[in-house]
Amino acid sequence: MVLTVTINPLIEKRLYFKSIKSGNNRAYKEKFTAGGKGINISRQLNLLGIKNHSLIFLGGSNGKRLRNVLENENINFSVVSTKSETREATLVFDESKKKLTTFFGVNHPVTSNEIANFISKLEKAIINSSIVVFAGSTQNLESTEIIKEGIKLCHKYDKISVLDSYGENYAELIDLQPVVLHNNFTELEKSLKIKLDTEKKILNLLKSFYEKNINLAYLTNGEKFIYASKSDFVYKLIPPKIKEKDSTGSGDAFVSAIIYGLEKALIFNDFSKLATSFGAVNASSWDICKVNLKDAQKLSEEVILEEIGKKMKIINDSPTIYD
Repeated sequence: MVLTVTINPLIEKRLYFKSIKSGNNRAYKEKFTAGGKGINISRQLNLLGIKNHSLIFLGGSNGKRLRNVLENENINFSVVSTKSETREATLVFDESKKKLTTFFGVNHPVTSNEIANFISKLEKAIINSSIVVFAGSTQNLESTEIIKEGIKLCHKYDKISVLDSYGENYAELIDLQPVVLHNNFTELEKSLKIKLDTEKKILNLLKSFYEKNINLAYLTNGEKFIYASKSDFVYKLIPPKIKEKDSTGSGDAFVSAIIYGLEKALIFNDFSKLATSFGAVNASSWDICKVNLKDAQKLSEEVILEEIGKKMKIINDSPTIYD
């Protein structure tokens, strides 16, 4: 089973307009959806037939509404209750301009007791999982502490940890040596205060990840090249051309396909190309992490994967969990 950990879940109110003008506007449709990187990944894993469970904080009236949405989506989850409200966002869709705009609400803090309860539940959930995904920002000490303890617990119980995060304290999490790492360029540059403006810098960064015993690392950059490393082998993936609608959640769809590949014991080349196509298909839709596997498989045939530098040995190559 895959465990997704979402420290900052989100209830999204989507408002749909035929067109938006200055002054008053009236939506013709509204709906509530569940947001947060880990929840997005769980949604996509459900569509892929991968058994998963999400551990989240929920609180207040927003938390009750989000609980109902998750149940309606058949997303399995466990809750640590908070005194504060679950965060919210309003998403406004202007059909005339084919434009989606998101307005995020205020993040509310959690207490030290709530953090301790979360970590306690997290340990029990990790024991019963094969892969654990830590997804979301580390903009506060609370979220950093939870992810830190989570990665340590994954090492303790010999579980595959997947880190897809960002924020001021991100370097501390990388030092804890998660098994799999995913970041987009923008988040990583801000988090580590670096500039990835040359291929040499990118390759040096991937090398530093390998030296920290991170077995798989992926750096995505929208529709541009994707860089990946498997142990000390480095690759460049060229995404297929698509007509983009909204890229929100494309990184989560990408990570979901990596997890799918690991759970199904696919070879690295195949699930890396599949993940690239998952991100592309997601970006070509207004939906978040509702990619059809067959659509992604077909598009993955257009993904180009190139080896950079050291070449993979084929004969007498030692097997790993990724082969």
